[in-house]
Amino acid sequence: MTPTPTATNVARDWAEIQERMLVPLYEAVYDRLEIGPGDRVLGLDCGAGLSLLLAAGRGARVTGVEPRPALRELARERVLEVLSAPPERPAKPYGLLTAFSPGRTDLAAALPGVRRGGAVVLAGWGPPERCTVPALPAPVDLDALAERAGLRPDGSGRVFCPFGYADVGSAVRGLLSTGLYDLSDPGQAEKELTEELHPYERADGTVWLPNIFRYVVARVP
Repeated sequence: MTPTPTATNVARDWAEIQERMLVPLYEAVYDRLEIGPGDRVLGLDCGAGLSLLLAAGRGARVTGVEPRPALRELARERVLEVLSAPPERPAKPYGLLTAFSPGRTDLAAALPGVRRGGAVVLAGWGPPERCTVPALPAPVDLDALAERAGLRPDGSGRVFCPFGYADVGSAVRGLLSTGLYDLSDPGQAEKELTEELHPYERADGTVWLPNIFRYVVARVP
């Protein structure tokens, strides 16, 4: 049985099972922008911080913003600087702002910390017909979001991000950690998700969910 979701074990499931599924997205963005030594990166809604670790591994200076305490604590266990809200007056402007979960991101509070000409990356689910995760919400209109924020478009891309799990139980735990599902009745959420995953269960018990993510690059004018 999947453990009853709490803030702590949902955060652990995100860190231990789910967040690595988005590594292709993070790496594609960093490759495109040639992130490396000397770059300063601010990651909004950074979760447990894996995206920041990957940027730091390239030599960038990284700061994260994560409002959820359990995830923020896990990121700090990874020796990352993670704040509960965007810094009002950073000592030096950031050259890249990432919002890999733009549906719950307050861009307006973070944009003043990005230098003129700096990059802002918004990312989210691709076309519904190219994603197999059950019960996805409608994708966020990333281009409209960037336009409303007063940003200048600078390209976009799509990335294949398959979600692979050792078994149905791991898949349920990982997906419940994404925030996509109503956990007011955890048992019912687990039951419904388990049923919806059966078509994606392989003969060896593993679960494979192919997905496409889309990202938009914009610039601070």
